[in-house]
Amino acid sequence: MASTDAGYPDSTAELIRTRPLAAAAFAVAIVGGAAILGAWFFQYVLGYMPCALCFEQRYPYYFAIPLALMVVLGDQYGASRKVLIGAMAAIALGMLWNAYLGVYHSGVEWKWWAGPPDCAATLGDIGASGGLLGKLESIRIPRCDEAAWRFLGISLAGYNALISAALAAVAAWGAWMEWRRPGAAEAA
Repeated sequence: MASTDAGYPDSTAELIRTRPLAAAAFAVAIVGGAAILGAWFFQYVLGYMPCALCFEQRYPYYFAIPLALMVVLGDQYGASRKVLIGAMAAIALGMLWNAYLGVYHSGVEWKWWAGPPDCAATLGDIGASGGLLGKLESIRIPRCDEAAWRFLGISLAGYNALISAALAAVAAWGAWMEWRRPGAAEAA
């Protein structure tokens, strides 16, 4: 097996075969990073303001990306296999939860069910102060029940559900492959 000075195989296929945990963690970090960069692109470049549910769907990425990078480093520097497998299982559970949030948010956008009360973007009666009321009326609060953008009939929340489910599967696969790798249990 050819490998680089860092101990990793030269080819992706060889990395997946010989170090599935590191390969899965690397994939989670790269794809998760691309997903969050895409969300920031839609927000800061294209001007699509995220709603409360959109922001909530970013938290698992903020958790999974650095944890996946730590798994890659831990795999490289000989960290406990049990800790690395546990970290990948935690990533899988977090991304599975995020897939649920994406499905839930998509259902809210399609009006299949009601969303949380803080996503309705309605303001109660705040008084008769002319200046303040006028200012509040000019503020646009993003609604969770309106898809800001769709491609092929799927909203950003729908794409998040698909990406999160895929990342959960990759993380679970990496943990499972490492768990059943010969000698991994004894090395833990």
